[in-house]
Amino acid sequence: MSIEIYQVDAFTELPFKGNPAAVCLLPEPRDEKWMQNVAREMNLSETAFLHRQEDGFNLRWFTPAVEVELCGHATLASAHILWETGLLNEKEQARFHTLSGLLTATRRGEEIELNFPARPDEPVNTPPGLIEALNIVPKYVGKTKYDYLLELDSEGAVRTLSPDFAMLKALSIRGIMITSVAVTQGFDFVSRFFAPGAGIDEDPVTGAAHCCLGPFWSRRLGKDEFVAYQASARGGIVRVRVEGERVILGGLAVTVLRGELTDVSSQ
Repeated sequence: MSIEIYQVDAFTELPFKGNPAAVCLLPEPRDEKWMQNVAREMNLSETAFLHRQEDGFNLRWFTPAVEVELCGHATLASAHILWETGLLNEKEQARFHTLSGLLTATRRGEEIELNFPARPDEPVNTPPGLIEALNIVPKYVGKTKYDYLLELDSEGAVRTLSPDFAMLKALSIRGIMITSVAVTQGFDFVSRFFAPGAGIDEDPVTGAAHCCLGPFWSRRLGKDEFVAYQASARGGIVRVRVEGERVILGGLAVTVLRGELTDVSSQ
């Protein structure tokens, strides 16, 4: 028996931009070892596994190295595939049961909106070695449950940052968000996201990071709606709306590959 698998570029309208995610449509649940092996084989920042259950779909996300509790671009990609394949009609809301609770996706014209939990940061002291690994002087350092947030003084500093990934990986930090207010017309803020501890040196476009970045910039700029640009080599646009304890993430997606997993053993 073969299993459908897709590759989708998320938070972009152009192929080969945004963040690529694999989406695996399972006829039934599979064990974690098998899913981790598939994610390692796909070798993308995230592979999403979903199967239908009562009132929606079970959804899990794996990097090539670990399972994660929340992933924006692979959720966007999953919703895109459900509508594209006809498993949901375009007027139906996609409902995902995940390690982060119920997440929903809704079509707004061509754009997809994700309803995610807000993950605001708290100010912290900079952990030893982080500044040296990044070679920066931050204006602010904060932390969520898992990841650090560093604000820099300019968009240029964010775009030209070149971390020492070997040093970052040795710090046992899951992820690092780097951000600044934008000067490029049409954007409110820019960011980058590094996660060598999770097997990803730089994530192209990180939806889940904007669950922190949205509340952070809401406090800084005194508004609740933003157009954000993640300034990786591939680049991507995330629309962000802060609604209390929830953050609405909007973006586009394009399918670049359709295929089948022909070896479905658990080895």
